[in-house]
Amino acid sequence: MTGQVRTVDGRVAGRRGQATRQKLLECLSEMLSSSPYRDVKVIDVARMAGTSPATFYQYFPDVEGAVLELAEEMAKEGATLTDLVAGRTWTGKPAWAAAEDLVDGFLSFWRKNDAILRVVDLGAAEGDKRFYKIRMKILNAVTNSLTDSIKELQSKGRVDKTVSPAAIAGSLVAMLAAVAAHQKGFQSWGVKQAELKPNLALLVHLGVTGKKPTK
Repeated sequence: MTGQVRTVDGRVAGRRGQATRQKLLECLSEMLSSSPYRDVKVIDVARMAGTSPATFYQYFPDVEGAVLELAEEMAKEGATLTDLVAGRTWTGKPAWAAAEDLVDGFLSFWRKNDAILRVVDLGAAEGDKRFYKIRMKILNAVTNSLTDSIKELQSKGRVDKTVSPAAIAGSLVAMLAAVAAHQKGFQSWGVKQAELKPNLALLVHLGVTGKKPTK
């Protein structure tokens, strides 16, 4: 965590205070991975962090406020997903590598942040604009980069002009997010992780280029 960290009442937290705040966030993240979001209580987070509820309230107004902090940090990390698209070549063999990297990046990011992403999805589904904005912050940058890639192929006559780059890109990103969030479900259908990646990459490649991949 970088920059100044302030308490709820506006005071700048010292090094010890910053460490305590970070510990609370780490404990909250751990609890979210094993307990339903609405079952997590301030007293439980504070106890796990070895401090008191009063200390928790110095840094966060409530559990939801702390969850939003975690979500914002995650969204910053999610911005790196754009690097998997921007500047990539979507023709020939490099296109298959780009599709594989994008799929692997999405699946890995969702596995790493599964607990907080579930809370973000829940909040967004319930109409909470704060969580919705965080979700879109993660997905929009990738969608925009993918849209630009399809537009470039279109300008070179490699993709049909009747195709809507934004519609294709948005659909592919929504598919990747949905599949990434449902990885455990695929296992219950008998789909192994090793099978999921290449088949998902095939769909991405077909969606972007309109062609079967050259491997």
